[in-house]
Amino acid sequence: MPASATTADGETYDVIVVGAGPTGENVADRAHAAGLSAVIVESERVGGECSYWACMPSKALLRPVTARSEARRVPGLKDAVAGPLDAEAVLAHRDAFASHWKDDGQVRWLESVGVELVRGQGRLAGPRKVVVDGERTLRARHAVALCTGSRAVLPPIPGLADAAPWTSREATSAASVPGRLVIVGGGVVGVEMATAWRALGAAVTLVVRGEGLLPRMEPFAGRLVAASLAEAGVLLRTGTGVTRVRREAPGGPVTVELDNGDEIVADELLIATGRAPRTDDLGLETVGLTPGSWLTVDDTCRVTDLADNDWLYGVGDVNHRALLTHQGKYQARIAGAALVARARGVPLLETDRWGAHAATADHAAVPQVVFSDPEAAAVGLSLAEAERAGHRIRAVDADLGAVAGAALYADGYRGHARMIVDLDRETVLGATFVGPGVGELLHSATLAVAAEIPLERLWHAVPAYPTISEVWLRLLEAYRG
Repeated sequence: MPASATTADGETYDVIVVGAGPTGENVADRAHAAGLSAVIVESERVGGECSYWACMPSKALLRPVTARSEARRVPGLKDAVAGPLDAEAVLAHRDAFASHWKDDGQVRWLESVGVELVRGQGRLAGPRKVVVDGERTLRARHAVALCTGSRAVLPPIPGLADAAPWTSREATSAASVPGRLVIVGGGVVGVEMATAWRALGAAVTLVVRGEGLLPRMEPFAGRLVAASLAEAGVLLRTGTGVTRVRREAPGGPVTVELDNGDEIVADELLIATGRAPRTDDLGLETVGLTPGSWLTVDDTCRVTDLADNDWLYGVGDVNHRALLTHQGKYQARIAGAALVARARGVPLLETDRWGAHAATADHAAVPQVVFSDPEAAAVGLSLAEAERAGHRIRAVDADLGAVAGAALYADGYRGHARMIVDLDRETVLGATFVGPGVGELLHSATLAVAAEIPLERLWHAVPAYPTISEVWLRLLEAYRG
């Protein structure tokens, strides 16, 4: 394949990637590793949201919380960890995992794999053309991949915009613990940040319009997590919304008015109610697409709303298939393989549902872990999703706390497991686990779902005793009766 080239019309590469988060990095790396020239354009920090304001800093905040919680339920340890967390040390630990908000290491990685970096705002300027900061023109021989991710959305609540609310970025990067924190939203961000900041000493109120937490998971997940948060001292206000927000002076207290007439006064307000694609300033209008919209793509992540499209891809959060870092990286591997095959004129394996060029897991096997206390982990379809999809199914449940490995893990271990079985094929369509440490249990379920392993074969996958993984045996026994 030809290398990059510079002419009067601009610099030409085989592949242009806009957005240097984990998704964009993987697309560029896959293209370059296959012999294509690749350039990546980034307007902020190389490494993206995950590295600096999401996955890494949030989990660095949460790990000391869950480790202390589990240690408090182990004989011989509970008295040793009875005191409060060292907030200063936890925040310093978080800062280190966010690389102190510097991207030098990520830039060095790009250099090591031979991908060129261009700093600035990249915008489409017609087919196969990207202009950076209105000055530098890049042209693609084969593909442009938009990997710009998503951003937090502020709902249209009167007074909110003027009250300087936190979004997920401020919540994961705050330099000190707020005395009082109101969180609006009962999804992953709301639950994880309530867990972290309450354990660090903040008085936390969690306001949720719906009746429960984690609405995209099985209902028992939200119930168990809500009970644990309440025991930790989080005030849960479910079934209510926010009608107005007031902050009289910058840096002063913020007042949150609820639709039942109550008012809550806090030092900070976190809004965790949704995400929007970072596509509003990408020049989509120059190729007939709508700025600010999610990009509709096929299973190779090629944009479908563009007539005769053989060059534009939307990978990661921008396509709204699964707003998770690991799924964005998965899509990058699929899209990278597909665009390389197309550049080489190699037939795609599009007829194979689980082939190298189809992001089938986006539909059938998306794994997610909520790093709350207890953890909630799920993959594939929930009971409600499977019913809506028209499958003939059976939900099989087991008490995680009754497994010997769980009893050894922590005194009073509370947890639950559910397996969704496709009765026609006798395979696992989905699984959900709630309990301490279940995040590390999830990949076995992901393998079962993605590989469509028959239950009769899973019966021969013997879980080691005494581990929490023995819940698989309990689930299979309950199914077989």
